[in-house]
Parts: sequence; C-alpha cells; structure tokens
Amino acid sequence: MNIVIGTLLLTLGRKLFWLFVALTGVVVGFRLAEAYLPTQPNWMVLLAGLAGGLLGALLALFFQKVAIGVAGFLTGSAVMTHFAVLFDWAPILAIQFAGGVVGAILLYLIFDWGLIVLSSVAGATLIVQTVNWTPAQEMVLYIGLIVAGILIQARLMRMQ
Repeated sequence: MNIVIGTLLLTLGRKLFWLFVALTGVVVGFRLAEAYLPTQPNWMVLLAGLAGGLLGALLALFFQKVAIGVAGFLTGSAVMTHFAVLFDWAPILAIQFAGGVVGAILLYLIFDWGLIVLSSVAGATLIVQTVNWTPAQEMVLYIGLIVAGILIQARLMRMQ
C-alpha cells in the first residue's frame, strides 16, 4: 500500500492536489489508528485511514487554503518524524512540529513548487519505508526518488 500511495504522490502530487491531500490524510489516519488503536481489528485501521483520506479530499475541494496549510503541516511533520526516527533525534515532538511548520509555510508560499517538492519527498518517504536495505542504500534510493519525482512533476507542469 505504501508503494502505491508513494508512487502516486511522487508522480502526480501537484497535478492532482486533492489526491495529494487525500493520500496524506489516508497515511495520517493509518498511522494514528496504528498508534492509538493497536488492539483493534485491521478493518478499523483501514476505516480510520479512509476517514482521514475523505476528510483530506473534502478539505482540498471546499477549503483549499486551509487544506494547503494542513497538508503542508502533516507532510512536513511526517517527513521529519521519519528523519527523527532514522537518525535517533530527540525530542521527536518538537522536530515533528518544526517540520510541520516548515511544510505548511513552504506549501503556502510557493504552492506549485512547494507541492511538487513536498509530494515528491512524501512519496519517496513512503516507498523507502517499505524497503529493508542498509541506511546508505536507503538514502541513495530516497534522494533518487525525490529527484525523479521533482523531474516528472516539473515536466508534467511544463506540458500544461
């Protein structure tokens, strides 16, 4: 599931803004359900992810400016959480918040390019989390996926 969502974010995050926000909502819903409902059945975790995705899509469609800030905050926070865990940084909550603020500001100020970069980073993060390689190999894959996502989405933007 992470690979499919990651690939969609990596390649189509800017083109389908509502999809980017919805997929971010799905990932956040899954993560929250896994963290706060660990003893619940899988269908409950799936339902939480789908609810997060629906909320994200509705935000994107009806409250675009709010959705931009929320999506930027959640994406920035998720990416910084990944780095905090990867590099064993503490305090994680402060790092998550700082990443969220940077993500929200980036996405709001330079929407198209911010969306391209954030969706590429988010997609690459989801994909890299599924592989079990050495940290050096994961970092090379991570950087390669980010660059590929930015190039693909920039080309799609120019084609419009």
